[in-house]
Amino acid sequence: MPKPGPGLRLIDVAQRAGVSLATASRALAGREGVSEEVANRVRQVSAELGYVANPYARTLAGGNSSTVGLIVHQIDDPYFSEIAGGVIQLAGEQGLLVQICHSGRDPEHELRQIRNLIAQRVGIIIVAGSGYGDPRMEAEARTVLSGYQQGGGRVAVIGRHALGADAVLPDNEAGGHALGSHLLELGHRRIALVAGTPELNTVIDRMAGVAAALRSFGLSIEDMPIVHTDFVREGGRIATEKILAEHPDTTAIIALNDAMAMGVLAVLRERGIPVPQRMSVVGFDDVSVAGDLAPSLTTIRLPMTDMGRMALELALKPLATRPRRRATGQRLIIRDSTGPAS
Repeated sequence: MPKPGPGLRLIDVAQRAGVSLATASRALAGREGVSEEVANRVRQVSAELGYVANPYARTLAGGNSSTVGLIVHQIDDPYFSEIAGGVIQLAGEQGLLVQICHSGRDPEHELRQIRNLIAQRVGIIIVAGSGYGDPRMEAEARTVLSGYQQGGGRVAVIGRHALGADAVLPDNEAGGHALGSHLLELGHRRIALVAGTPELNTVIDRMAGVAAALRSFGLSIEDMPIVHTDFVREGGRIATEKILAEHPDTTAIIALNDAMAMGVLAVLRERGIPVPQRMSVVGFDDVSVAGDLAPSLTTIRLPMTDMGRMALELALKPLATRPRRRATGQRLIIRDSTGPAS
């Protein structure tokens, strides 16, 4: 199989797709005379091989491509909408357009979105949202993005460890430690954890921070009730119902993102369980509405809008010999949803 990179030729794409050189050229240029089915096949093969036509490669290398492709896990999650806001802000200042794609935390769907953006000849791709604990789940995406960068495209990621690109890395472990320490200092010992799916690096890192806080108090995360569910508001609701049914003596709940924390608070409100008098609740991210909830939410503040800007800033720089890393920092924001253990 031909290797991606500058030496890859259009004829390699044509042969792999089973079409003539002329058909491959027309398909990639978007000209008439090629059926949609054939054009899609040629574009898919081109993306898989990492082929970039020479004129386009020159455009990318000169920084003239006007579109940024942004892939997020969940566009209706305030965490991702605020990141998108930062990307859009800086893109507007630079005269760039932003195309937003939704992956649904599905690595296969994310890979399809990456290939589609490459086929559409965007100049920059930003992938936002947690990677996966098993690097094999991202190996193919890493290969495709590497070929895209070799052809002149630019890539930056947010919250990803293994895609081989410039990265903005949220301070998830330190934030988890701060949340755990805050509740422990308030006297809570019967703490439950509402977590997203366990293969996500974000979940792994935030749980590691909580575990470290527990160890400093002579406790173990192994003894803590942990419910893994979808990393969304409804997941928080489902997890809270389970905790109340199976661990009714719980005095505090850690939700590993604010969306889940909103679900936790909703169930406690419906059950008439006062917060924080009977149950303390913490979240993570400090989305824009966290301070407006009733009660307002104690959480870890990540600079989501700035994270979006930072990622695009990295992508606008020339490709470095080694991927650059930018840490975000974090801050514990104490509000009304936490209090001393009852």
